[in-house]
Amino acid sequence: MPLIDMPLEKLREYQGRNPKPADFDTYWENALSEMKSVDARIELNPAEFVTSAGKCFDLYFTGVGGARIHAKLVKPHSPGRKCPAIIQFHGYTGNAGEWSPLLKEAARGYIVAAMDCRGQGGQSEDKGGVKGNTHHGHIIRGLNDSPEKLLFRNIFLDAAQLAGIIMNMPEVDPQRVGAQGGSQGGGLTLACAALEPRIKRAAATYPFLCDYRRVWEMDLAKDAYAELKTFFRLFDPMHQREEEIFTRLGYIDVQHLAPRIKAEVLMGVGLMDTVCPPSTQFAAFNKISSRKHLAIFPDFGHEGLPGFGDMVYQFMEHL
Repeated sequence: MPLIDMPLEKLREYQGRNPKPADFDTYWENALSEMKSVDARIELNPAEFVTSAGKCFDLYFTGVGGARIHAKLVKPHSPGRKCPAIIQFHGYTGNAGEWSPLLKEAARGYIVAAMDCRGQGGQSEDKGGVKGNTHHGHIIRGLNDSPEKLLFRNIFLDAAQLAGIIMNMPEVDPQRVGAQGGSQGGGLTLACAALEPRIKRAAATYPFLCDYRRVWEMDLAKDAYAELKTFFRLFDPMHQREEEIFTRLGYIDVQHLAPRIKAEVLMGVGLMDTVCPPSTQFAAFNKISSRKHLAIFPDFGHEGLPGFGDMVYQFMEHL
């Protein structure tokens, strides 16, 4: 089999290359304290999309820094009991997607919330000075400022805050809430489970936002990671600050959050993935100490993994 990364036996042992900041745990405890102090000002408005298959709502809440965050929310028409719930996260620069795919969760009696990430392709705000999308450059946003200004810090917190909001709904069983997503959505799934320890199950497909230095050293700072190369070209062309920059990126490296996860985890990885290299995904997976399962697709890259969607669906049957 051709290789674009380490042999599988090495991947199973790999522990990552990107530095972890010395104050990483304090950083995230302070971030969570800030999140919990926010007045969320939750709004739940009936959506224009109406269907007999479920009740659809636009959910808005205020996240850290004052940004208004949007999620699509679908409830079963007559749950009759406290429901399980799923939080869903989208790929980089995308959005929560259409309503109809969410209805499959309502059909089995689940509540589902699909979040729009700040400044990307949906309705959530990036409070960086403009309304609407800022679309690209989110990994490096704030990298020349204090670590608290890193944009993905806030996006990770939005994911955890949304999970808490859903868990507090009277019709939701807070002990039966899962998270799922692919690529950026996979990274956010793991970050959400790390920062909201009540998440019961987390299904991550080829997670993004892991082990930035490894991406750089593999010369794969392209596609979703292209902004890493842009940052060095514009702000550190001689790489005099390389160690500092990768250490700062360590605050928003999912592999360093992974040990906090208490949820049962299912992860899917394609060994031909040149967008989110397999080793970067294994760096996170290998640090998860809770119960975990890995589905490996040797001939597939950053694309549909045949049958994995069904595996995720069945995995969430046990919420």
